[in-house]
Amino acid sequence: MIPIIDRVVDQKILEKTVARFRDKNIILPTFAEQRDPGLIPGKIKDQLKRIGLWDLHPLNLFRITWKNEPREKGGLFGGVNYLELPPVLTGVQARIVLLIGKWFPTGAHKVGAAYGCLAPRLISGQFDPSYHKGVWPSTGNYCRGGAFDSYLMGCTAVAILPEEMSRERFDWLREIGAEVIATPGCESNVKEIYDKCWEIRQTRPDCVIFNQFDEFGNSCWHYFNTGAAVEEVFRTIAGPGSSLAAYVSATGSAGSIAAGDYLRTVFPALKVVAAEARQCPTLLQNGFGGHRIEGIGDKHVPWIHNVRNTDAVAAIDDEDCLRLFRLFNEPIGRERLAGLGLAAAQAEQLELLGISCIANVLAAIKAAKHFEMTGDDIVFTLATDSSALYGSRLQELRDLHGAYTPLQAACDLERCLWGQEDDHFRELSYCERKAVHNLKYFTWVEQQGKEIADLNQLWNDRSLWPRLFGQVGRWDEMIRDFNERTGLLKSLS
Repeated sequence: MIPIIDRVVDQKILEKTVARFRDKNIILPTFAEQRDPGLIPGKIKDQLKRIGLWDLHPLNLFRITWKNEPREKGGLFGGVNYLELPPVLTGVQARIVLLIGKWFPTGAHKVGAAYGCLAPRLISGQFDPSYHKGVWPSTGNYCRGGAFDSYLMGCTAVAILPEEMSRERFDWLREIGAEVIATPGCESNVKEIYDKCWEIRQTRPDCVIFNQFDEFGNSCWHYFNTGAAVEEVFRTIAGPGSSLAAYVSATGSAGSIAAGDYLRTVFPALKVVAAEARQCPTLLQNGFGGHRIEGIGDKHVPWIHNVRNTDAVAAIDDEDCLRLFRLFNEPIGRERLAGLGLAAAQAEQLELLGISCIANVLAAIKAAKHFEMTGDDIVFTLATDSSALYGSRLQELRDLHGAYTPLQAACDLERCLWGQEDDHFRELSYCERKAVHNLKYFTWVEQQGKEIADLNQLWNDRSLWPRLFGQVGRWDEMIRDFNERTGLLKSLS
């Protein structure tokens, strides 16, 4: 049975949680308030003016939104943060637009996915913050988002991530007080993370595992918030003949790509394109391998990925991503970009793109070329995080390859950006989509104990996905009731 959270499961646990939140002065935002901060009470906004974006303060739960003012302290809200890349940079006529994740708390949008997983368990009495620990298995930012949200909601976090992830992630997690477990391998070593989760299930009854790859709260948050954010930006920038032609997302945990499910309801002709590493082409070729695009987990198809809604797959070379990462962030690279006619401010904005974000851009370029898009076509994708989270990676590349030179910058621009073609790109037929869906069997049924009936329901039941995404409305009702019980909102008025 695919779980739907629409009621309180344990009243005693809920009462304990209400009391704990009252004592710690924690107010839960609704998903609607995260989608539209204009709904947030003025007294909360007044307090946010004195709170930094990354501060460990419960009111920063209200900053889990695409609409934060782009400043690190005292900012409130505005429009969706986005960046449009100029054609002189991308080499294609289609307009490529990115939503910017840097201005979320922790510098990445995964705080939203984590909130979508933890908040429903709290308001339904399925998670006791005085006893349970939240386990956040991740290949990147999700465990950081989970640890941050846990702290703000008075919970204890356990972060699991591969040992080869960037040093910044491990340092920050320990500073925030999370228990950190490093598993063998790199980005694509997801099974090792799952193995550790099984061990925890069997030995630590106080732990609740929030596996982003099978937690529908992850995809629900993106459906409701990220999808709406893309639509809002499109309607802001679209001209008379503009078309929202494609939405591109690295599959990762398949949370972000759920925004494509929302967008399909508004723009039926939209192409939804999944991006992955060419070194591990799981969706493209049932392939496997290690890669260096941090933030994308591979060698399996996430349980929460609605494969029926995926039109195409683009596989991106991790070497291209790393070379462009240097081009966008080295002073010599910025000089080369200035030679294209980019203003200094435009070049500096490229630091808003982390490594997986560059992969998204390259996938968007491939899609634009494959579908022969014109200047009337707008392609949206996500800058899930920024270069600020990868300083150690930049230094590693310098140590490995030496100082960045004008010649190398010219080569990287020509080969890795303008040289992108629609190779390693495939439109998916009905049979191919079903074949990708069937890959879930080997991870989720054989290894993770899911039921075949549920696997088949995910494919065959056309009404299931709208019901899953539609949980958000009920969750908001339960959040409002929860806040009513704590009495904290009343005390502000």
